[in-house]
Amino acid sequence: MAGMETKWLEDFVSLAETRSFSRSAQLRHVTQPAFSRRIQALEAWAGTDLVDRSSYPTRLTPAGKTMYDQALEMLQSLQSTRTMLRSHVSAGKGMVGFAVPHTLAFTFFPAWVSALHEQFGPFKSRLIALNVHDAVMRLVEGGCDLLIAYHHSSQPLQLDANKYEMVSLGQELLAPYSKPDAQGRPLYALPGTAGQPLPFLGYAPGAYLGRVTELILKDAGIPIHLDRVYETDMAEGLKAMALEGHGIAFLPFSAVRKELESGRLVQAAPAELTQFQMPMDVRAYREKPVGKDGGNSVAHALWTFLQEQGAGTLPT
Repeated sequence: MAGMETKWLEDFVSLAETRSFSRSAQLRHVTQPAFSRRIQALEAWAGTDLVDRSSYPTRLTPAGKTMYDQALEMLQSLQSTRTMLRSHVSAGKGMVGFAVPHTLAFTFFPAWVSALHEQFGPFKSRLIALNVHDAVMRLVEGGCDLLIAYHHSSQPLQLDANKYEMVSLGQELLAPYSKPDAQGRPLYALPGTAGQPLPFLGYAPGAYLGRVTELILKDAGIPIHLDRVYETDMAEGLKAMALEGHGIAFLPFSAVRKELESGRLVQAAPAELTQFQMPMDVRAYREKPVGKDGGNSVAHALWTFLQEQGAGTLPT
């Protein structure tokens, strides 16, 4: 018999609270079949059915109700142990751990931390750069103090609002850019023509900014002629190719601010075609503190400061 895993308990608690396999799978960032397997594994460990699958919404069996109460106690106890241990570590280091998707780690984060050091005061930070999904998982698994991520209403992060809180750090514009010609006009200007589609530098499938770019193109309201000649999952990679004149890339403003100032990149759409720009929020998330103990005191003070600032702390 395999040993029990704490994530099974967390899955089970989520299922007991949402009473829906599909909703819980979404909140726990796993596919529904994987989520079902984990609940079955817990039942195999317990040696009895915990869920009455004949009813909808899902109900717990009497054994399931007992398991739910016990699971809450066990998880609470593990959480307080972890908080105690982490307060030893963080008190010694006073370091704030940030999980940040790659693009924000390159473009937004350095200037944002500089501004914070001036306004809030100096603090030590540890940056963990990941893809969006892994950055969210890092927060969920307790491997960082704060998650910083883009937010667009069409692509929300599935974080349980009862467990996590958010503060907006400001807005970022996603727009198309191209290398200019000798006259300073874009080498490639949207929307292109059917006879001469524009070379398009795209995000790899699944990339967050790729999904927002697809939304811009889908809702543009005019025919767009693009030929995807290159893809990668990082904005920095697309910017490097755009600077070499390989095509059009949709990039966040903070990634191209310096290149626009020096004239090495220009907007690839005429100013009147505003439908090619998409504002996104930049948000910070953290796990809500349990009880009196705020965990990492520097991170807690920083969070309070960010809440007081509200939006508008983005470097411009």
